[in-house]
Amino acid sequence: MFANVFNGKRVFITGHTGFKGSWLAAWLLHLGAQVAGYACDIPTNPSHFEAMGLCAHIKDIRADIRDRDRLKQAMQEWKPDILFHLAAQALVRTSYEDPITTFESNMLGTLNVLESMRHCPSIQAAVIITSDKCYRNDEQVWGYRENDALGGHDPYSASKGCAEIIAHSYFSSFFHNGPRCVTVRAGNVIGGGDWAKDRIVPDCARAWAKGEPVTIRNPHATRPWQLVLEPLSGYLLVAQKLLVPDPNTPQLHGEAYNFGPDASVHATVGDVVQGLAYHWPGFQSTMLPTEQTQAKECTLLKLCCDKALAHLNWKATLTFEETVRETAFWYHTYYRGNQKSMLDCTLGQIKSYVNTAELRNQPWTK
Repeated sequence: MFANVFNGKRVFITGHTGFKGSWLAAWLLHLGAQVAGYACDIPTNPSHFEAMGLCAHIKDIRADIRDRDRLKQAMQEWKPDILFHLAAQALVRTSYEDPITTFESNMLGTLNVLESMRHCPSIQAAVIITSDKCYRNDEQVWGYRENDALGGHDPYSASKGCAEIIAHSYFSSFFHNGPRCVTVRAGNVIGGGDWAKDRIVPDCARAWAKGEPVTIRNPHATRPWQLVLEPLSGYLLVAQKLLVPDPNTPQLHGEAYNFGPDASVHATVGDVVQGLAYHWPGFQSTMLPTEQTQAKECTLLKLCCDKALAHLNWKATLTFEETVRETAFWYHTYYRGNQKSMLDCTLGQIKSYVNTAELRNQPWTK
């Protein structure tokens, strides 16, 4: 898959201990890459990273993304071919509680990554991951396109809009002759191994593992839910195209891409809870609403992914029902006491996802 371009490549991931970062690291290992990860700490307990025992399989660097000198040194020592930048403060509500750390991590952290890349000539390609929340959300009913206005009401969203502006400034100003770079934005991602606070799937997993009802904040909020492997397939595909440019496709360097489900695939938080409960043996779903807070959270956010389809021939693979089922299966495996096998479970889900993508003729499976 991905034309086998990652086999033997040296990859540097910032934020490898996080939910998406650990899934990406596992997939890259499966593809034969040599992986180094750079992260300040393990953000949750439990964590997907620790459940897999991933530190035994990669170079695990613990340092702060805000420490530019240490980051530059780590890149130069590893001499990566490819960089994926995911390190971030990733929670909207936390950004209200600690806006300074949010801006420093997401805005200045991205600046440090880009500046460190200038001093690391081995890097051929870089994928800078931001968020669907980088867009100025006006609650529009159509999906946001890559050229729509950036911004955000909350500190997290604003910090991601700033990260986009910084990244594209560097692309235009300093990276004319390499490395080839893009930014990518994804909708709400779910999947096994996420234990972040104030997220509906981890909230369900924690509560139901104890036999308790789940407390939800906004059951009517609509999101473009997708399994974590969906956007990761897009990140890997665009990295492949950056590493080995295709003369039959548009020039990708300096572009931004959305990765999300089909426009018709969207569901409310309540739909997710009910779907997970259906696949959670022996549990009867009860949802208790929480008290309202002053923190503003948007209720509608969708992405238009036509550009990824046109430039990369990428589209999502799974239905909403399949996404929820795969998510529930991972947590069932974990909470049944099979924690020692979670790397096998994770790799098994990656293989199953790839098999489904092959059956549905996804081009990146070649």
